[in-house]
Amino acid sequence: MRVSFPFSAIVGQDDMKLALLIAAVDSRIGGVMVFGDRGTGKSTAVRALAALLPPIPAAQAGYQDGSPRKGNVPVPFVDLPLGATEDRVVGALDLERALGAGIKAFEPGLLARANGGFLYIDEVNLLEDHIVDLLLDVAASGENVVEREGLSVRHPARFVLVGSGNPEEGELRPQLLDRFGLSVEVRTPQELGQRVEILKRCDAFERAPEAFAETWRRAERKTLKRIAAGRAALAGVGISDAVLGFASRLCMAVGADGLRGELTLMRSARALAALDGAEAATVDHIRRVAPMALRHRLRRNVLDETGSTARIERALEELAA
Repeated sequence: MRVSFPFSAIVGQDDMKLALLIAAVDSRIGGVMVFGDRGTGKSTAVRALAALLPPIPAAQAGYQDGSPRKGNVPVPFVDLPLGATEDRVVGALDLERALGAGIKAFEPGLLARANGGFLYIDEVNLLEDHIVDLLLDVAASGENVVEREGLSVRHPARFVLVGSGNPEEGELRPQLLDRFGLSVEVRTPQELGQRVEILKRCDAFERAPEAFAETWRRAERKTLKRIAAGRAALAGVGISDAVLGFASRLCMAVGADGLRGELTLMRSARALAALDGAEAATVDHIRRVAPMALRHRLRRNVLDETGSTARIERALEELAA
């Protein structure tokens, strides 16, 4: 069995790891978009989190055609390649069975395989817009509907969508970017100590994957317990009108379009509070998730050259004054 790099052993990239944990606690947030340099651990972090999570019932994973399934299976992790066609993504007519036996049967696509787990898209900004739109629709609804070649199929497709990309290679359209719940920026570490530690851990993992994973097993169990406790507590986490008012004032101050930003702020703050073991989400939780929930929803201001993260931080300071 292939050993994955431990999630807890990833050096730095705290915002990315926190965003993935929040999405793992509440899938309604709508997925995570990771912008940044190549080779900064984006896919490694997603694979590590999927491998960390406990096996799930087979009846909740993969393609569900109505037949009973018993036992548990690993959390699915599906890579969506850039050249994937719409048929490969959503599913299509099984040509082999149609031509060989004359039977109209459905061949599940990548969305069906990702059900119950994670769907990862590297360089999502280079993917065709209609494919990205389709993915975001399914991720939001939790259901894939296929109507083609005389087939009419409806199946569950509940997954955490994680996209990554380098803005220098092309930007994602704003209306598509807005559909991602959270957005984080990752950069190549500039501290010498961090870079050396990354090299040491990667080398140790390549030399002896099982032994390296074993040294991090306790930390992994701690992270797993935190996720499980967060999921169990989420429904009971409250959020006061005063905190909701702060979230709305923040969105108004930065000029976020629509109400999706406020909804994401609310859900993310509650998920973070659940991870922290708090009974209610506070203004501090809103502050911690605000950059990742809003930075990709701000209009460009030709009179303000500062980045979106700096604008959010400035608005937070003004609201606190």
